Amino acid sequence: MLSRTADHLYWMARYTERAENLARIADVTNRMSLMPQSDSDLEMAWRATLKIIGLEEPYLARFERITPDSVLRYLVFDRENPASIYNCLRAARENAHAVRGTLTSELWETANTTWLEMRAKDPDSVGPDGMSPFFEWVKYRSHVSRGVTIGTMLQDESLRFIRLGTFLERADSTARFLDVKYQMLEDRDAPPDEAADYYQWSALLRSVSAFETFRRVYRDQITPIRVAELLILREDMPRSLHRCLKEVHANLSAVSNARSRETERRAGELHASLKYGRIEDVFEIGVHEYLTRFLDRIYDLSNRINEDFLVPTLA
Repeated sequence: MLSRTADHLYWMARYTERAENLARIADVTNRMSLMPQSDSDLEMAWRATLKIIGLEEPYLARFERITPDSVLRYLVFDRENPASIYNCLRAARENAHAVRGTLTSELWETANTTWLEMRAKDPDSVGPDGMSPFFEWVKYRSHVSRGVTIGTMLQDESLRFIRLGTFLERADSTARFLDVKYQMLEDRDAPPDEAADYYQWSALLRSVSAFETFRRVYRDQITPIRVAELLILREDMPRSLHRCLKEVHANLSAVSNARSRETERRAGELHASLKYGRIEDVFEIGVHEYLTRFLDRIYDLSNRINEDFLVPTLA
């Protein structure tokens, strides 16, 4: 496969997944902001959201204060923010258009329709009361894209690069969700509030479609160590780090070449550490330290995949 084709397929998938993950974290923060709380707690929650996706500094460079309305506009509709949902869906469509002949007609129509519908939306038409339905729409369009991809694409290298992009992006997002949540718990000054903690952990689980799964697996109280185990080490949890790296390693193996052997080895090593790891070891290291190391390794894999398979970035 040509590097340019692989590049467009890979980034089409990453941008689609990125838009969905952004919708998930913005939705859960928006819902939690409706709870009775102080202005400082509200600001901390939205600051954490910006921190999760690495946009705290760019946001503060343009806006004086962190408010729910301004952050939502920045994350969703801002055309100057390259990581907004608007620009993610635009970029996904542009990459799909560049390889339209490689995609099935159904997959192209899905990407194109999603963009056309997104382009017609704005803060005024959606409104404050329409944000949750809007986030559900973003997630739904991502679900449709994945379903159409699996249901219509030939099981060849094209599909492998799409899946590779999807699961690398998902691994990065899940790790960031967990990391910021644990940092918020460690940094707070107020004494633990069992009711508030339950709601926040429930909201986190719902943000990754894992609330019902948690109840089915553990059938007990929601605790930080169990949430971490589910989202880090459970192979059968679709958005866990373990599941994501299993898919990354499998798809890398399917498209491997002589140049990518070291990349495949590193992906396999990271997958093995999750497959045979214990949650007690994660907590012994420290959740923040563990997830920071994981994100560094994901970043390294992304760079190596770019060098091994995709279009070289001009200096």
